[in-house]
Amino acid sequence: MTGPALSSPIYSMTGFARISGRVSESLGFTLSLKSVNHRFLDLHMRIPGGQESLEMQLRRELKQKLVRGHIEVTLNLDRGQRAEASYDAALVEAYLSAFRTASAQHGLPGTPDLNSILRLPGIFNGDSRGPERGTEDETRALEAAILSELPALVESLNTMRAQEGSALAGELSAGLDRLQKLVDEASGLREDVRQAYFERVSQRISEMLIGSFDRDRILQEAALLAERSDVDEEITRLRTHIDHFRTLLEGGGEIGKKLDFLLQEMNREANTLLSKTGGIAGNGPRITELGLGMKSEIEKAREQVQNLE
Repeated sequence: MTGPALSSPIYSMTGFARISGRVSESLGFTLSLKSVNHRFLDLHMRIPGGQESLEMQLRRELKQKLVRGHIEVTLNLDRGQRAEASYDAALVEAYLSAFRTASAQHGLPGTPDLNSILRLPGIFNGDSRGPERGTEDETRALEAAILSELPALVESLNTMRAQEGSALAGELSAGLDRLQKLVDEASGLREDVRQAYFERVSQRISEMLIGSFDRDRILQEAALLAERSDVDEEITRLRTHIDHFRTLLEGGGEIGKKLDFLLQEMNREANTLLSKTGGIAGNGPRITELGLGMKSEIEKAREQVQNLE
């Protein structure tokens, strides 16, 4: 569904982007950003140990580039094995010698197990199974490589978020059209509502006049019923909110919270309209249906705007 023409992009808070690179033949990385909706900007870092400086820099950069959303930042390092694996012969010999010495000293029989020895730390040259921390030069090179790729990664994330946002704007615009039709139909039935209330007032006054005449009570009843019969204000406010909603959609930008506030106001007006027209004869049931339809459209829109930045 195509959304309205936007002055600036509307961003959904749902998106994903990933980028990979290499620092050297033995070190590569994959950095991903996954975004879901959140009231504020919430950065959740999944960074290997030994990369505290990089994590701080990533937090600072992302806070400048993103506004809202729960963002999972995941960094995976690839410390590949060398093409030719070699072992430390001297270290293996030292382990074997220690085994034989211990066996003779304690008078215990036994044969060294090569599989167990080869699993001991440091046996293989260039062993990559230790901590993720590299040399200082390697760490600096990794930070520089990742930070240089970060703008492109955020742009990729925002491209996906903008596509999702545009689709949401289209759905919201279509829902707004449906809401407008409901409000217009309710507006056309206002005279019928007034007439129904007039008949009710007339009946109540006739009933009062049968007994003792209480002029103040009659005036109070008439004023109350006249007030309840007037839904002009609710219709006018709903139309004003709809127009404002359209303006915000067309302007784009960071509008999620503003739209949510407008929808709360619309829901309040729909509730008031329902309370004023409940139990009215004539077209009263139809206006009730229209009011419930308004609330349904408003609730759908509220669910959608929760995901807008």
